[in-house]
Amino acid sequence: MIYIEYNFKIIPLQPATDILIAELGEVGFESFVENDLGLLAYILKSEWKETILEDLHILKSPNFEITWSSKEIAQQNWNAEWEKNFHPITVGNQCMVRAPFHESKNVEYDIVIEPKMSFGTGHHETTHMMLKHILNEDFDGKSVLDMGCGTGVLAILAEMRGATTLDAIDIEEWCFLNSKENVERNNCSRIEVYQGDSSLLVDKKYDIILANINRNILLDDIPVYSNCLNKGGILFLSGFYTQDLDIISLKCGDCGLKFAKKLEKNNWVSAKYVN
Repeated sequence: MIYIEYNFKIIPLQPATDILIAELGEVGFESFVENDLGLLAYILKSEWKETILEDLHILKSPNFEITWSSKEIAQQNWNAEWEKNFHPITVGNQCMVRAPFHESKNVEYDIVIEPKMSFGTGHHETTHMMLKHILNEDFDGKSVLDMGCGTGVLAILAEMRGATTLDAIDIEEWCFLNSKENVERNNCSRIEVYQGDSSLLVDKKYDIILANINRNILLDDIPVYSNCLNKGGILFLSGFYTQDLDIISLKCGDCGLKFAKKLEKNNWVSAKYVN
């Protein structure tokens, strides 16, 4: 597969980089690498069109200076890009997310991720906050869904925290394949990975659902998640901004879910709801 790489130079970096990632995701960009000057963004050539950036509001903002260039890039170059830009991260003192080429450290949960074209290394605020939620919640003996699993990192940590049955679902084939690879790499035995969307959740029930996607998909699928939660179940959501929390909470409330707590980081939010 051939990808188009956009190289964005951004001044100042924040919050413009986060806003740009969100808007690029809405028009089909699939993967991102942040660097000291801005952002690399990738989209399948088959999904690309010359007018792809025309409706991005952030590029027209007088508050930021954003320039860009683009080129075709073969998928096999992606791993080299990650090796240059992907650094290990820690979440609290308990969890480390690293690539296979990073040295391990003495932490309780050592997660090895080969991200390839998938989202979910722990670097982005939303993934980092979801990992924190998992570390702070009791997963022992729980049934778990990781919806929009990307690399599978949330499901992997959930199993390490004691979850007994886990489903990880992503609509994109490379995320499905990448999650399967990462599940095996971390010696997880209780995670089943599926390719698809919320239509796969018919007649499914879970104690905990993790969904780190984007606002519009969450709003569409919250009723499905609600129907899939066992009594007393928990829904963790992320992938949206602080200003979107009210509409997300309203939708959850309409489905009988009560807001419990939130985490915030750089204008991104991760929220907990209980059934």
